[in-house]
Amino acid sequence: MSTIQYVTQETLEQMKADLQRMKAVDRPAASKAIAEAREKGDLKENAEYDAAKEAQGILEARIAAMEGALANVRVLDESSIDTSKVSILTRVALTN
Repeated sequence: MSTIQYVTQETLEQMKADLQRMKAVDRPAASKAIAEAREKGDLKENAEYDAAKEAQGILEARIAAMEGALANVRVLDESSIDTSKVSILTRVALTN
């Protein structure tokens, strides 16, 4: 069961931009790093290859998490929020 995330339009656009960057820039860079490490010889004792594969795994996990989060996002219209009471996206100043 996925949890719905309430975000502003600005946050949604930032999340989409981050996902696009990870797919278009970071993923090809990770593949290139693996290819370069693979060219250096024996994969059994190649720490650079292991590190590149681990970095790729972390990146793929981040991409999957971001896609999952975006699937459960609901955009809040800030102009429709009732600021006369405490609710989401309202700020409260307490004085003593």
